[in-house]
Amino acid sequence: MDPDRIDGKADKLKGEVKKGLGTLTGDKSLEAEGHVDKAKGHVKDAFGRVKDEFRAEDRRANEP
Repeated sequence: MDPDRIDGKADKLKGEVKKGLGTLTGDKSLEAEGHVDKAKGHVKDAFGRVKDEFRAEDRRANEP
């Protein structure tokens, strides 16, 4: 698994926690940070998935 996927999943989790805490406490700034972190996590995860797929395709192309 690509490290970007791991970072992405961590960012999504962090964002979800921040968003929830912001909602719970009424802190709109914290809630917005959560949305940003979650979106950043989705992008990193997607980028990692693409890199993983390219590696897998390269392995398949180089098989005997």
